[in-house]
Amino acid sequence: MNNEHILVVDDEAAIREMIVMALELAGFECLAAEDAVSALNLIIDERPALILLDWMLPGTSGIELARRLKRDESTSEIPIIMLTARGEEDNKIQGLDAGADDYITKPFSTRELVSRIRAVLRRTNGLNSEKAIEAEGLKIDPVSHRITANDVPVEMGPTEYRLLAFFMSHPERAYSRAQILDQVWGGSVYVEDRTIDVHIRRLRKALEPFGHDRFIQTVRGTGYRFSTQVCLSESSGSS
Repeated sequence: MNNEHILVVDDEAAIREMIVMALELAGFECLAAEDAVSALNLIIDERPALILLDWMLPGTSGIELARRLKRDESTSEIPIIMLTARGEEDNKIQGLDAGADDYITKPFSTRELVSRIRAVLRRTNGLNSEKAIEAEGLKIDPVSHRITANDVPVEMGPTEYRLLAFFMSHPERAYSRAQILDQVWGGSVYVEDRTIDVHIRRLRKALEPFGHDRFIQTVRGTGYRFSTQVCLSESSGSS
């Protein structure tokens, strides 16, 4: 049914085997690793469609591996779902800020896990069209995963990249924070409004040197929109 490889990274053999069995029954092909080093080798060699990554790993932690993968241009676009026994809000935010696309707390049902995987794959595939998007000198090239402003490279984090890709794919439409959460993070992820606002501010800061921060406009009482039109009645620089 689905021949995309899912890499399962967990140091507990029983959990690893349970997840692999559930995913194979759901039609996925799986790879498995017990630590960050073996996971990285598989990522380089096999290029999985998605990584299920345990937070607590021997040696290099899952969160450290996630940061490394998202910093590397060759692996930054591979979606990551963090698996962890940690349920505190700060840990969830830390995982998302490291670039994770979703977050699931142990224990979880295999049906929920399969549903989350499919949702993340749908969402990331939707943002990974090969056609470049451009608006008044601001350009996203999904193939190279690069952003330029007037042909000058723009540096930003993976979450800000996904935000901008979503906004530029849906210009001139106002989206609530809940809609942005569903499209960029996934509706099943716990993220507060203030966390979304933080990433909006980071996105604007990355675009500010080029004058493109004005495209990320606040729609009072609703949320945000991407527009190249001058907005006089609403502030585009405050969240």
